[in-house]
Amino acid sequence: MKILYYDCFSGISGDMHLGALVDAGVDPDHLIQELNKLPLSGFRLNICRDQRKSIEGTRVDVIIDDEPDGDHHQNDHDHGPAHEHGSGQDHSHHHSHGHNHDHDHHHVHRNLDDIKEIISTSGLAESTKSRALKMFRLIAEAEAKIHGMPVDKVHFHEVGAMDSIVDITGAAICLEYLSPDRIFSSTIELGGGMVKCAHGLMPVPAPATSEILKDIPVRLGSVNHEATTPTGAAILAANVDQFTDNLQFRTKHTAYGIGQRDAETPNVLRVFVGETEDKPDTTGDCVLIECNIDDMNPELHGHVMETLFDQGAYDVFLTPVIMKKSRPAVIISVLGSKPDEQKLSEILIRHTTTLGVRSQTVSRIMLRRESETVKTSLGPVTIKKAWYKGSLLKWKPEYEDCKLLADKHKLPLQEIYNIIESEIELTSKSNT
Repeated sequence: MKILYYDCFSGISGDMHLGALVDAGVDPDHLIQELNKLPLSGFRLNICRDQRKSIEGTRVDVIIDDEPDGDHHQNDHDHGPAHEHGSGQDHSHHHSHGHNHDHDHHHVHRNLDDIKEIISTSGLAESTKSRALKMFRLIAEAEAKIHGMPVDKVHFHEVGAMDSIVDITGAAICLEYLSPDRIFSSTIELGGGMVKCAHGLMPVPAPATSEILKDIPVRLGSVNHEATTPTGAAILAANVDQFTDNLQFRTKHTAYGIGQRDAETPNVLRVFVGETEDKPDTTGDCVLIECNIDDMNPELHGHVMETLFDQGAYDVFLTPVIMKKSRPAVIISVLGSKPDEQKLSEILIRHTTTLGVRSQTVSRIMLRRESETVKTSLGPVTIKKAWYKGSLLKWKPEYEDCKLLADKHKLPLQEIYNIIESEIELTSKSNT
C-alpha cells in the first residue's frame, strides 16, 4: 500500500507543503497546468532548490504580479513568518500564468461562497475540487466559531487572498497527483511566541489553527515562532487518515519542503513516500448513509449532492425506485468516513424532505490510482491509471482535459478520446 507520511517536526504551512510534494515527485508543469484552470490571473509560482541548515529541498513561492519583484508572499498573510531568502536558489522553474479572468490583489476579502464559485467553475477534476473545498470549509468553520457567526458570513481575512487559494488548491492538485492509498502524519509542532493576525497580537497558535486542529495531537514550544499556519492545519485536518508517531513502513523517497524562515530548527516539512504491508487495494471501512425521497423537487438534488461533496463525502449517487402506492422516488446514497457520519446525516435531514436516514458500515476496495500528464499531438492530457496487485489494470484520459481539446480543435469529444487512446497505446507498444 502506497502511503504519504508528514513529519511535522518543524510545523507546516501552505508553501512548505507545496515544496515538499513537488520534492516528493509532483511534476511542476502538471501543478502549473492545473492551477491555470482556476478563473484567476495575476500570480505565478517560483519553484527552486533551496537549503535550511544544510538540508536541501524544494521551495515554492506564490508571487503576486502587483508585488515588487522578489517580494514573495507570506503564507496566510499576517500568520506567516518573516521572509528569509536562503542561498542556492535556482530560478529555472519560473512559471507564469496566462489567464485574463479575475485579476486579484492582496486586499480582496472573500466568503466561502466566493471561494466555492472560483473552484466549482474551474476546469479541475471533481475529486480535486472536493478536496480543496473541504480544506476551505474547515477554515471557514473555525473562523465562524471564533467570531460567533454563521459560516456563510465569514470573510477570509488572510486565506481569502489569491496566494492562499493557490496554496490550498495546489495542495489538492498535488495529493491527487501522488494519489497515496493512505495519508499519515506525526504529532504537529505548533511553535511558540506571539503571532500577529487579524485578531491582534496572539500567542501561538493562532485561534484558527487551534480550532482546526481540535482533537488532533499537537505540541508547543520546540521553536519560538509560528510553525503551523491555519492553511497548514487545514491541509492536515482535511486529508490525513491517521495521526501517529509510531508507524512501520518502507521508505521509497524522502522529500523536503523549504520554508521562509531560517531558524535554529530547520524550517522544513519532511514528507516520506513509502509502502506498508497492508492490503494494497483495500481502504478499510466507511459508512453508507441513505434516505428515500418521493416528494422533493428534483431540481434540488444537484445542490444536495454538491453540499455533501463539500463536506467530505467520498461519493453521492441517486437510484430511482418505486415506493408505496406506486410513487416514483429516488434513494440518495452517501459514502463517507465514519467520523463524518453525523455531519453527512444532518445535511440529508436539513436539505431534503426526508424524515429520517439509515446508515450502515461497509467495506470498500479501491484500486491504487495514479495521474500522469502525457504529451499528445493534440496537446498535454492527464491520464488516470488504476493498479491492482502491482500491475496496471486500466487507464483513461481525464474528461476535463479532453473537453478543452475538443473545444480547441473543434472536434467531437469521442474523436478526441479515440486519437489520444490510439496514440498512447502506440507509444506503450513501442516502449515494450
